[in-house]
Amino acid sequence: MLFATDIIDLATDLLSACRAARLRLATAESCTGGLVAAAITEVPGASEVFQRGYVTYANEAKTDMLGVPEDLFVEVGAVSEEVARAMAEAALARADADLAVSVTGIAGPGGATETKPVGLVHIAAARADRPTLHQRHVFEGDRDAVRSQAVAAVLRLARQQAG
Repeated sequence: MLFATDIIDLATDLLSACRAARLRLATAESCTGGLVAAAITEVPGASEVFQRGYVTYANEAKTDMLGVPEDLFVEVGAVSEEVARAMAEAALARADADLAVSVTGIAGPGGATETKPVGLVHIAAARADRPTLHQRHVFEGDRDAVRSQAVAAVLRLARQQAG
C-alpha cells in the first residue's frame, strides 16, 4: 500500500459519498504532484467515480491545462485562495465532472516568502450549483509531511462538498 491507512480511509469515504450522490470527481494538483489522484485510485472501484486528474505544477500548466488567468499569478501568486478556486472550478468544467478539488501550496524546503511560509497550502472544492469551498492551511513538518497533510485535507474538503 502506497498510503497510510488514514489517507485510504478518507479516500474510501469520499468515493462512497460520490457514488451515493452519483458524482463524478476530478482533481487539479500543484504541490501534491498527483498524490490526491493516486490516493483516490488506490481504492478499488475508484473508476466508477474518478474522471481524471490534472497535475499542474508550473504556472504555465495551470494556464494551459486549466485556463487559470495568467494575471492571477502576478496579482496574488500561485499559492492563493484565488488560484485554488480557479483551479477547482476549471477542473469541474473541463473534466465534465460534478465535483472537483484543487491544491496549491509551498511544500518546501524552499519557495517561501515573507508572507507565504513553507507549509502554506490553499485547497478548494467546486461542485455544480453550490458555492466553491476554500480552506487555507499552514502545515508543519518537512516536505513529505506537508504533502501528506495536504492530501488528507483535500480529501476531507471534497467529502464535505460531496454531501
